Amino acid sequence: MQEIPHYIAGQRTTGRGVRRGDVYNPAWGEVTARLCLADAGDVDAAVAAAQAAWPAWAETPPLKRARVMFRFKEILEREAPALAALISTEHGKTVPDALGEVTRGLEVVEFACGIPQLLKGEYCDQVGTGVDSYNLRQPLGVVAGITPFNFPAMVPLWMIPVALACGNTFVLKPSERDPSAALKLADYLHEAGLPDGVFNVVHGDKTAVDALLDHPDVAAVSFVGSTPIARYIHSRGTAAGKRVQALGGAKNHLVVMPDADIAQTADALMGAAYGSAGERCMAISVAVAVGDAADALVAELAGRTRSLKIGPGSQADADMGPLVTREHKARVESHIAAGVAEGATLVVDGRGHVVAGHENGFFVGGTLFDHVTPGMSIYQEEIFGPVLAVVRVGSLDEAIGLINGHPFGNGTAIFTRDGGAAREFTRRIQVGMVGVNVPIPVPMAFMSFGGWKASLFGDHHVHGHEGVRFYTRMKTVTSRWPARLTAEFSMPTMK
Repeated sequence: MQEIPHYIAGQRTTGRGVRRGDVYNPAWGEVTARLCLADAGDVDAAVAAAQAAWPAWAETPPLKRARVMFRFKEILEREAPALAALISTEHGKTVPDALGEVTRGLEVVEFACGIPQLLKGEYCDQVGTGVDSYNLRQPLGVVAGITPFNFPAMVPLWMIPVALACGNTFVLKPSERDPSAALKLADYLHEAGLPDGVFNVVHGDKTAVDALLDHPDVAAVSFVGSTPIARYIHSRGTAAGKRVQALGGAKNHLVVMPDADIAQTADALMGAAYGSAGERCMAISVAVAVGDAADALVAELAGRTRSLKIGPGSQADADMGPLVTREHKARVESHIAAGVAEGATLVVDGRGHVVAGHENGFFVGGTLFDHVTPGMSIYQEEIFGPVLAVVRVGSLDEAIGLINGHPFGNGTAIFTRDGGAAREFTRRIQVGMVGVNVPIPVPMAFMSFGGWKASLFGDHHVHGHEGVRFYTRMKTVTSRWPARLTAEFSMPTMK
């Protein structure tokens, strides 16, 4: 059986750790590879390689670093179909969905190609007599990324291009569920001309994560995943003196106003709720129907949910593939059972869904609940599966209060024809990313991605200008070149 190694100092290696993990094809429910799981020594080797490579890479002019990113971009474009097929095999999402993931990651590479412009500082001439002042942004050193299973290419690409272009070296700990895409990214970067040791990959579980968080030579950690783990990573990483951005979970709402086009809104909700089997941190899991919109919306959604085409990711006409693991499938089905027990109306039940020829696959069908209330666990908790809950409210004010009262604040949207309602919603809502007639408002690469409240721990969002700030630190220089210096014993002031 194939063994998936680490990538350290430009070489694939099984490392020192003796533990191995199983990698599945979720459409078949079968083990397809064995994954090398890092111990603390393997993490130390990766960090040491990055530390050794950092001085030369940090001194490489930003223009030359940008040229590596340009070549990386060309290689990603060439390899996108093959990379998408690999992602589909290990994650389960459809090939078109995986190709979309690669494309969104590519956009961050394109952004990083502009690093000479992005690193430009400010210069102030003659702030005092014969005195000038300027600032510059410099890299941190060795940085680490800990990424989730749901986007094995896109989320690493939210971090890697910006971090490398800023002059840092990088250690990636991808999800152990679908690790192969990370090794492909390492191959592409090597082909693009990135020096050995600048980018490294270690596979593993909590052992590897803790080793990165505790390592004294790791300056910063970026994480995307669930809120409990994000809180843990932020707490442990900052306690170790690191800069940490940790993006947590979500419970994203889409508000449907009475004047919205119900058929158009239902189409948008189908993709937003059930795309990638709901395994997206920006998935819409709650539809908030305002006033008279509810009955028509539920009727439209019910028919569409029952008509979903579910199959392996390689199936050309599949709308939705399997969930990533058998354990996650069981967890999602337990949430559905809890919703029924709590009194929500189960309109469409996705439990027990079987795909012919893939009877052992980790499939759950599209599930739709109506009459969900805020006290129910299926409203409060992130399910991370193909489950959509409809909550009925009487007004826009009530919808805004509902969303603002939820502990998560990742993404939200409103569907309406009323510009005044949309403006009020976007200004009053306490959520980091907002869509107006856009169901999944993921910002473009030159903007920044991040939520509020329990959806983000740390001060910086991901990629865009926030990403550049996260992966650099500012230095301000004040200088003068007098003919002769004289001693000054009072507080210096500009004269």
